[in-house]
Amino acid sequence: QVQLVESGGGLVQPGGSLRLSCVASGSIFGIYYMGWYRQAPGKQRELVAGIFSGGSTTYAESVKGRFTVSRDSAKKMVYLQMTSLKPEDTAVYYCNHAHTSGRGYWGQGTQVTVSS
Repeated sequence: QVQLVESGGGLVQPGGSLRLSCVASGSIFGIYYMGWYRQAPGKQRELVAGIFSGGSTTYAESVKGRFTVSRDSAKKMVYLQMTSLKPEDTAVYYCNHAHTSGRGYWGQGTQVTVSS
């Protein structure tokens, strides 16, 4: 069983930066993917960025060049560095881990609000 806890959300002005963190408890053996998703009010949850066990990454087109996903496997951490934030980045951000068994794990989410 894996439990995920996100942190680092908050209120930031347009153009600002935030770094989200996600820590896993329990064994992450078999976890091959760690990702960030977001859900804005009235919208479906969408992929923001993800990183695979081999180190390759994937990003939504809307965040390419502004967001960077990284991980520290020894600390069971995955990060999302967000820069040049826009009001449309406002959402609840969720951490996700995918296991080779097909099971997925989600955190409780952290709110990011971009507003002046």
